[in-house]
Amino acid sequence: MKFLDQAKIHIRSGNGGAGAVSFRREKFIEFGGPDGGDGGRGGSVIAECVEGLNTLIDYRFQQHFKAKTGMHGMGKNRSGANGADVVLKVPVGTQIFEEDEETLIADMTKAGERVLLAKGGNGGFGNAYFKSSTNQAPRRANPGLEGEEKTVVLRLKLIADAGLVGLPNAGKSTFLASVSAAKPKIADYPFTTLAPGLGVVTIDARTFVLADIPGLIEGAHEGAGLGDRFLGHLERCNILIHLIDGTAEDVGEAYRVIRGEIEAYGAGLEDKPEILCLNKADALTPEEREEKTAILAEESGAQVRVISGVSGEGVTDVLRLVASEIAAKRQEEKAEAAEGEEDEGWRP
Repeated sequence: MKFLDQAKIHIRSGNGGAGAVSFRREKFIEFGGPDGGDGGRGGSVIAECVEGLNTLIDYRFQQHFKAKTGMHGMGKNRSGANGADVVLKVPVGTQIFEEDEETLIADMTKAGERVLLAKGGNGGFGNAYFKSSTNQAPRRANPGLEGEEKTVVLRLKLIADAGLVGLPNAGKSTFLASVSAAKPKIADYPFTTLAPGLGVVTIDARTFVLADIPGLIEGAHEGAGLGDRFLGHLERCNILIHLIDGTAEDVGEAYRVIRGEIEAYGAGLEDKPEILCLNKADALTPEEREEKTAILAEESGAQVRVISGVSGEGVTDVLRLVASEIAAKRQEEKAEAAEGEEDEGWRP
């Protein structure tokens, strides 16, 4: 299935049905009078978050969605049926924006969430609604209200606990394949990964989701290479794993390029905890390891971990560190949620 993480769609809710003008005139019936029924409500457009989807490919070939119009009212006080709703099924992690792509309508992070995007128009009143002691034969009924019409943008941001960043061919896909059951494409040329991938990692009976995105190059925030649009999938991550190709000539420059692109992108990525790893250690001599580790440590001011996605050297320690960081973050979020519930329950 092709990966698609952004789509623009046009939606329209249904119009309400019109009320009916009708009078009851039957032989041997002593009392007649108005009996026009009300119109039915128009269908609404609803977004529903479901499990089992990981792409917005369903909205690649169909961009227009229109709910049904409500049925008109009829005589004998018969009300029209409501129009059928349109339910747009989206994967977990989908954000819905207005057409300006800045105004957030909803951020759907849990399966089962439903958001009303366009409300159907109300049905009109029939003439039976307007009868009174002073107007016993009303000859008017209301038309149904029109539905809403708008364009919205769907943007998918994968739900992952940790994310991999680095230049093309830094070994991100190899790392993901070695620590999870994911089967990303691996080759010896740049931009092997063209779409984000997810893998479930288990270490010491703890589990977390790891995301791999296509490699960044200098100028990605200006559209170079595949651009930085896939960095959005890391916004929900608690921690980043920054892989540096140990066989590169200038590892310090490789680090500066990625950090520059992350800071240019913003959205809080620059403030996330980062584990810096010198990858492909199996292809380095002891002297090269020591030299390049020192260069990276001086450039970043952080601890550098030497690993190899191929041989597995140092990988377990990194995963344990990531799992500990994620566990601490989850605990912190639970404490904040519990504190929020206590505040809501408190009354002076």
